[in-house]
Amino acid sequence: MVGGGQGSFIGAVHRIAMAMDQQVELCAGVFSRDEANSQATGEKLHVDPSRIYKTYQEMAAGEAALPADQRIDFVSIVTPNNAHFGPSKTFLDAGFHVVCDKPMTLTFEEAQELVGIVERSGLVFGLTHNYTGYPLVRHARHLFQSGQMGTVRKVLVEYLQDWLSKPQEKLGSKQASWRTNPAESGIGGALGDIGTHALNLVEYITGDPVVEICADKSIFLPNRTLDEDVNALLRFEGGGKGVLTISQVATGEENGLRLRVYASEGAITWSQENPNVLELARFGQPKQILTRGHAEYLCEEATNATRIPTGHPEGYLECFANVYLGAIEAIRAHIAGTPMAISEYRCPNVYDGLRGMQFIYKAVESADAGAVWVPMKKAE
Repeated sequence: MVGGGQGSFIGAVHRIAMAMDQQVELCAGVFSRDEANSQATGEKLHVDPSRIYKTYQEMAAGEAALPADQRIDFVSIVTPNNAHFGPSKTFLDAGFHVVCDKPMTLTFEEAQELVGIVERSGLVFGLTHNYTGYPLVRHARHLFQSGQMGTVRKVLVEYLQDWLSKPQEKLGSKQASWRTNPAESGIGGALGDIGTHALNLVEYITGDPVVEICADKSIFLPNRTLDEDVNALLRFEGGGKGVLTISQVATGEENGLRLRVYASEGAITWSQENPNVLELARFGQPKQILTRGHAEYLCEEATNATRIPTGHPEGYLECFANVYLGAIEAIRAHIAGTPMAISEYRCPNVYDGLRGMQFIYKAVESADAGAVWVPMKKAE
């Protein structure tokens, strides 16, 4: 692991998720730029002291020098955005698979370069858009991929939080400090942190890419330079229209990721704060409430993403673990000499990372030009 030292939130989440299915052992790391923090974290996690490294460059070289049956199989990168590209490139160049937190890089140019590195290396690169791991999100995707929902007409997606409603970066919050700093976060604030999740969820479920965006961004607290609140209109390849709204200053909201998709043959509603329920509507019929764990009516992907019986709630950590299982499956196949095509991965990949960076840059471009329509077609 690179990152995830004391004071980190997401590092611990990754460690719990990767360990949940007993497929991964954490055996090496550089957990912080602060050597004392890194050492203390490694000791707390019972990592061999000889494999607690000072820098990620030292770790990549040190692990590569070990016999094949002793070195790490992959690295998990859980640092702020500005420390994603460097470690990813270094470990890929050293022959290691990578699982990285989102957004994938600090800049769009870095994302483009990383795509090239992954394509040339043939190594596995997984991206932790963890909400794709929820069983009912996977069933919703199945409904659209199988043609049961018809053509997308209207999409409403929102991701609302309130934790930055006060200047937490001035009150000692490490998480707020880097997220509000362009040098560490990049050109997007809420856009990168939660907006990329919203866009990824929409395109993952519907399979219908956004081709144009018209965005407006706002900053409400003084002395901040990155967006706190964004509203955007979307146009989809299939002709549908959408509204995306995100905020980290929406008072009273906790982690309000909610999606509604209205299509020609039905509609779905799903909320991350109540993830074990999917509402399915058909014209002229009573609404259906689908819940996780029911193999008799859920698709295989949704059933495989479920660990416990019906009525027992599964949530954030489990969906994160499902993304790791997808990455592990691809890594095991590569080690066995039968690598999977990237399109077959059961986890978000390097192209999803590039798409997220494109979204950030296009939304900023639109907003800075006065909320004008700009194209956002996927690269061929």
